[in-house]
Amino acid sequence: MKSIAISGSARQNVGKRESKELRYEGQVPAVLYGGKEQTHFSVSAADLKPVLYTPEVIFVELEIDGKKAKAIVQEAQFHPLTDVVTHVDFLELFDDKEVSVNIPVALVGTSPGVKMGGKLVQKLRKLRVKALPNNLPQEIEIPMEGLEVGKSYRVRQVSLENATVLNNSDDTIVSVVMSRALRQAEQEAAKAAKGGKK
Repeated sequence: MKSIAISGSARQNVGKRESKELRYEGQVPAVLYGGKEQTHFSVSAADLKPVLYTPEVIFVELEIDGKKAKAIVQEAQFHPLTDVVTHVDFLELFDDKEVSVNIPVALVGTSPGVKMGGKLVQKLRKLRVKALPNNLPQEIEIPMEGLEVGKSYRVRQVSLENATVLNNSDDTIVSVVMSRALRQAEQEAAKAAKGGKK
């Protein structure tokens, strides 16, 4: 799992006015929880970019006024109009404490159904995984080789070592459906076989 070091400054006042001033200075109000107590701090918006604008899960080595903590971004809030990050929640990680994290799905290989002209439909781009921090996968690989037209790959088919997928076992991750062109071709072939075409 990738990790990035970010340093922050502890906040004494956590009011709206102070938050506004921080954002004006290019800082983002943040909170670290999951440990014995919550820590309110601010962090540079520029430092957050490599952590927020990626589908990957990244461990953050936080240093807040000399205190160090290992964490992940649990939630980030963005301004509805400008898309600028306005607040970040960090969850502190402990080697002996399981966490639940959204892990990206990676489709691997080629589906024979797609080669035949079927259409690939990906329903889930991330799966919720519970594990100790060191057992969290970087991504969950879904093999495409067995996906014929009309077949699906479901959550229950995912097996992870030392980790549990929390999504509903019946949920479809990815499927190959018949495309309009393929359906038309099949109908025409069937008509021709019946001697429908003179």
